[in-house]
Amino acid sequence: MLRTIVLLLALMASPVRAQTVSVDTFTGSVDLPPKPESIAVFDLAAFDTLTALGVAVDGVVRPVYLQYLEAAAEGTVPVGSLFEPDFEAVFALDPDLIIAGGRSSGQVADLTRIAPTIDMTIWENTVGDGLARLRSYGVLFGKQAEATQLASTFESRLAEAREAVARQGDALIVMTNGPKVSAFGTGGRFGWLHDALDLPEAVESVGHNTHGEAISFEFIREVDPDILLVIDRLAAVGQDGDSARATLDNALVHETKAWKTGRVIYLSPAPIYISSGGIQSMTLTLDEILAGMKDR
Repeated sequence: MLRTIVLLLALMASPVRAQTVSVDTFTGSVDLPPKPESIAVFDLAAFDTLTALGVAVDGVVRPVYLQYLEAAAEGTVPVGSLFEPDFEAVFALDPDLIIAGGRSSGQVADLTRIAPTIDMTIWENTVGDGLARLRSYGVLFGKQAEATQLASTFESRLAEAREAVARQGDALIVMTNGPKVSAFGTGGRFGWLHDALDLPEAVESVGHNTHGEAISFEFIREVDPDILLVIDRLAAVGQDGDSARATLDNALVHETKAWKTGRVIYLSPAPIYISSGGIQSMTLTLDEILAGMKDR
């Protein structure tokens, strides 16, 4: 009897191994303790999705760039920029988990020396990766029901947008950088708009890389897209200069079918350029395409 009591007391006094959950990341599956309490975030697509799930973070990069995330960022500790962590601030925060990705993916090794760090980069398959990250955060933070609802809403919006652009012709995706213009195709950073929406390219083999392909206004006129999707890089990063509307408001672009029919759609630049793959970002972009495709 005495031996049994001693054994029970010993078991009660021994540390219990923390349960873990398996989380899919950019670099593979990682086992982590669930529901980390203190979090530092270096990827704004991650911050976007975590905020949508109702997960509060303790540290986040500055600037946030995204107006719809400013409220969530209030009161958090600035932990550096998208490219350069403030290691002293991160160390002082002593987070349970650090989430990096995209522009900060190169800092994962150094951040791991401070706390467990996961790389949640969203790369070539923006929609697929974005939804995968949403599921992972749902598992990690015990928000599976919320993640499922957000995914369902997004899928519904995607179906609506796909129907809205169906049989409406082809599209050209361009990004302005002041007076300069680049085009992006299916293999470019905004190519998910073609792939996910089944939206034909106005010209093939253009801009099949991260930074796109420099083009002229003559090129836009010759391609003559039915739909012109526009991203303003300067506005996305908060820099002064010629706006996309001013840059494209010229005689050559005026000759295109897109301009004549009012199918020039200026997408909110920061969400698609800074937080691409975040569930709120992707849903917002689809909403803007739906609005732009309404009969005028």
